Amino acid sequence: MDQDRHGAEDASAEQPLRPVEPLPPALPRPTPPPPPTEPPPEPEETRELLGIEEFQRWDLRVARVIAAEPHPRATRLLKLRVDLGGGDERPLVAGIAGQYRPEDLVGRCIVVVANLKPARLRGEESRGMLLAASCGEVISLLVPDRELPPGAPIR
Repeated sequence: MDQDRHGAEDASAEQPLRPVEPLPPALPRPTPPPPPTEPPPEPEETRELLGIEEFQRWDLRVARVIAAEPHPRATRLLKLRVDLGGGDERPLVAGIAGQYRPEDLVGRCIVVVANLKPARLRGEESRGMLLAASCGEVISLLVPDRELPPGAPIR
């Protein structure tokens, strides 16, 4: 046997090399579905324009989802419990069950309209509304792009 520079025997010197087995083929990456298409929005002149005073009446705030579960009487709705900071926790009902699983929402920050009148949706109280964009069947929550505390105002 040969010895390496440290005096240890080199066992590989006498053993024949084995061919390398090929790696299995990689799984193909799933291709995302193409973005849905919808008719273009109405021209601005046909939509009512709001003054800044009216917009300022909306209380838009960051909220953290602290609990989420399926709605007991509606497959498209989720029941959320959100923290708006300062001890203000409240229920929200949102039509996002087709796009979001309850367990994936807990701990996430979302944007909510905090000063809507309470409403009952399929028997469950909702004291606010989360904001989301939609295009066809695709729904996307509006979320802050940085970590902000619950209750932070949206301006």
